[in-house]
Amino acid sequence: MTAQSVRLSAAESALDPAVAARLKRDADGLVCAVVQSRAGEVLMVGWMDDEALHRTLTTGRGTYWSRSRQEYWVKGGTSGHVQHVHEVRLDCDGDAVLVVVDQEGPACHTGTRTCFDSDVLLAGS
Repeated sequence: MTAQSVRLSAAESALDPAVAARLKRDADGLVCAVVQSRAGEVLMVGWMDDEALHRTLTTGRGTYWSRSRQEYWVKGGTSGHVQHVHEVRLDCDGDAVLVVVDQEGPACHTGTRTCFDSDVLLAGS
């Protein structure tokens, strides 16, 4: 699946209206997507609009909206580090989704397994 630089509005998306009605989007129409491995490791955070969520749910591949590039992207589309989506959950407030995946290769664009490897701000004793 290739990137698409034109973002679809919530009304144009094919996302199930019942799911769309539960989403609490930010001012840019996005919800936070926390991506976790099936083993429970937090891998990355991305952003989804209605269409990215619809694509994720229907293709089984992690699909996000790039705020910097202003386009849809499928994780692994260029790197080969694919996310096979196992489960998607909406949080109780509707302002975030949990995407549970089987990750092939690193999840972080820096080449590390997770985006949370680098800076430990507080470690338990």
